[in-house]
Amino acid sequence: MTATLAERREWGRARRGVAPRSALAEVVSSDTRRDPISLLESQAASRIPELIAIRYGRMLASPLAFFRGAALIMAADLAGGMDTGLTAQLCGDAHVSNFGLFASPERSLVFDINDFDETLPGPWEWDVKRLATSLAVAGHVNGFSAAQRERAVRTCVAAYRDRMRELAEMRELDVWYAHTSIDRTLE
Repeated sequence: MTATLAERREWGRARRGVAPRSALAEVVSSDTRRDPISLLESQAASRIPELIAIRYGRMLASPLAFFRGAALIMAADLAGGMDTGLTAQLCGDAHVSNFGLFASPERSLVFDINDFDETLPGPWEWDVKRLATSLAVAGHVNGFSAAQRERAVRTCVAAYRDRMRELAEMRELDVWYAHTSIDRTLE
């Protein structure tokens, strides 16, 4: 039997005792952090050898390019941190460049994730943190002030929270068919 909306909300609030919101901003300390170069090398072992240097060259182009190519490093960092224990099907690489507009079968423009690198179940916080971090990095690369970057990140996280509230009130099948239209995105 599916829990009611009130029961799900209460369960979510109870998870704050496990992982308070303030603790979700903590960064893994350097003495427990896995070596980023070793992580990239282990990942390269399963790649086409002739393409590895090209990939690394692209990652050198800018901080955002490095960030985009370093999902494994961020996942390792996040794995050492705190989460609420609420599992979701993750995008796997939720950064700002992996979102965009495209036409739906109903001939509507929708805004959504357009690239699923390695979707796996995991802590819901990981995708949100990766997206928020990508906005901060992209803002830095594009010359936005610290205040502008913070506003962009806070707006993104608030939009995520608001959308989750809306989806929580919907039936499961309706959630599967939910989308964000271009009109809603421009609001």
